[in-house]
Formats: sequence, structure tokens, C-alpha cells
Amino acid sequence: MNSVLTMTKHLNSHSPKTTQPLIALYCGSRSGNNPIYQEKAVALAKGIAVAGFGLVYGGASIGLMGQVANAVVENGGEAVGVIPEFMLDYEIAHHGLTELHVVRTMHERKALMAERASAFVALPGGLGTFEEILEIATWGQLNQHQKPMILYNVNGFYDSLIAQLDHAVQEGFLPPQHRAKLIVCNSSQQIFSALRNLDAPQHVIV
Repeated sequence: MNSVLTMTKHLNSHSPKTTQPLIALYCGSRSGNNPIYQEKAVALAKGIAVAGFGLVYGGASIGLMGQVANAVVENGGEAVGVIPEFMLDYEIAHHGLTELHVVRTMHERKALMAERASAFVALPGGLGTFEEILEIATWGQLNQHQKPMILYNVNGFYDSLIAQLDHAVQEGFLPPQHRAKLIVCNSSQQIFSALRNLDAPQHVIV
């Protein structure tokens, strides 16, 4: 598949080539030390494609990011990558996508992904993954979108973050109704149950 490469200077300047509702997968440019992370990420991505969804993600060809993109494309799904220009030298953009957008900043990357996504799933990852899912959860708390947000708790990876979120509720900093919007799934089956009744994308204000 030949990707459509565009330098996206403004969020509304792109012409989507996709026909499927897209699931945003937040994941790392590394694969982690335990093979289970790659195994579960690839299985989820394959399931996304088989279920008729496409992918929007960070645009790299390495780590879990590259693995999920490959799995979606190889199973007939559409894949949209969004990567900042300054990261091209070390994240190695994926050129086998339906669309590859090169943007100027991290903010533009996250905003374009949020605009195109119908739902958000955080796989295991590092600082960038944590920041992305927590920012989109913050946007949800501020009523900027009403799209599903999911932590994929592979191998108990997010146990400590889940405990911290629950602690924030207990200490009065996080309203319970907003904590509840961040769905914890321990299996891909639970994720697909959460996505089963997914409608067309709702607008994200960015």
C-alpha cells in the first residue's frame, strides 16, 4: 500500500482518504522487555482491522507503533500516521500507510489524531503514551469530546496508574464521574465490547 504523504500545516487542510472509523492507539516507539506487550498489541491491531475499523497513531515504523500499523494494514485495515517533522530523523516514519501526515508540533499531532479518532486506546508505553491518554481524558472532562477512552492493562502494566487515579478520587481531586470515563480493559475482548456500539466520530474541539 502506498501512503499518501502530506505536510499538514493546518488541521482542516487535509483530505481524508480513509473510509473506516479510526481507533487511536497510543503506544510506544519501543516494544518493551516482555514479549507479551508486542503479542497483545499486534493481536489487538489485527482485531481492529478484522472488525472493520482503521487506525490512527503516531506514524512511526518502530516499536509497538510500527507493529500495530503493520498488523492493521496486513489485515486489510486503513492506517493514518501523524508525525512531527522534527521527529522524522529518529522515529522513522512508516511509508506503508493509507495516509501519513507530517506536522510541525506535538500539539498538532495530538490534535489531528483526536480529530480523526472515534475512540482512544492506550497500550503500554512510556511518558508520551501516559501524556496522550491523560490529555485526551482531560479534554473529555472539559466536555471537548464524548468518545470512548480505554486503558489496555496488559500484564497489569497500568495497575499503578489506575491506583493513582482512584487515589485522586478518594482525595477529592478527580470527580468520580470523570474517572469512570477512563475504561480499564484487561483483554482485547473487553475492548471490542466497549467499541461494539461505536457510532460515527464526534467532533473534538481543539
